[in-house]
Amino acid sequence: MFQVVTGGPAGFAVFAVSAAAVALEAVTAARRGLRIHDRGELVATAIVALGHAGLRFAEGGVVVAVYAELWAHRLASIDATRWSGAIALFLAFEFVYYWYHRATHRVRWLWATHAVHHSTRRFNLTAALRLGWTGAVSGHFLFFAPLVFAGFSPAAVLTMGAIDLAWQFFVHTEMAPSLGPLEAILNTPRHHAVHHARNPDCLDRNFGGVLIVFDRLFGTFAERPAEPLVYGLVGRDPGGSVVEVVFGEWRRLIADLRAAPSIAVGLAGVFGPPSEVAPAFPAPVASAREQEIPPR
Repeated sequence: MFQVVTGGPAGFAVFAVSAAAVALEAVTAARRGLRIHDRGELVATAIVALGHAGLRFAEGGVVVAVYAELWAHRLASIDATRWSGAIALFLAFEFVYYWYHRATHRVRWLWATHAVHHSTRRFNLTAALRLGWTGAVSGHFLFFAPLVFAGFSPAAVLTMGAIDLAWQFFVHTEMAPSLGPLEAILNTPRHHAVHHARNPDCLDRNFGGVLIVFDRLFGTFAERPAEPLVYGLVGRDPGGSVVEVVFGEWRRLIADLRAAPSIAVGLAGVFGPPSEVAPAFPAPVASAREQEIPPR
């Protein structure tokens, strides 16, 4: 996920709104007789989220330094406070985000960080808070650097990143109704549930941030399948181990690199796609929709 620096009143407001949304989701699920949370995963997610929040300040310094240098040598100046500039930035950011997100699933070096976000076996709002600690190591923020070099200010790009993340927080739920015609344009909870599922037809699908149009344009869009969705990582279940959640994919990557017969093979393993071979699957956890008891 794109790293955005928040703090002070803004950070408190984000926390308050997030907590209220999670509480509303939990109440809605309870009224429907659904179990959408697991205590072990909730504790692990809380620790991961706190660690991520602490590291964001250090990462923010790196991001600001790189973006400031690019801004000093920018090709143009685009005023994102004007409607034309704001729309241009929104569309450009969504385009870059689509390819960034797609790359985090297809390049193992990037996936080692992003896998943290997919490590929960239940799809709910708290899953949105499970973000990797090693985004700066993977270099995720570099994907958005061309926007600054092109002429959008670092503040404008970071603000758009915050808006994008805010929308994505609310798509991590199965409690939301269908958005009707907007489903054709926007990345909605229904679409994002597919993205988080590990069903074969759902892998590497629906990468959009706010918009789903680029998935439709570039052939990565998928509707929700008829069979129940199963969430989590392919081939391993980190459970409630924070160390395994945060560093499990890095440990596997380093082990494969050390065992590689040559440098070329090792580099192909590091920068190639993550392995899709799963020796075993943990027992499925039915999604909230599949848990629903039909009315009598």
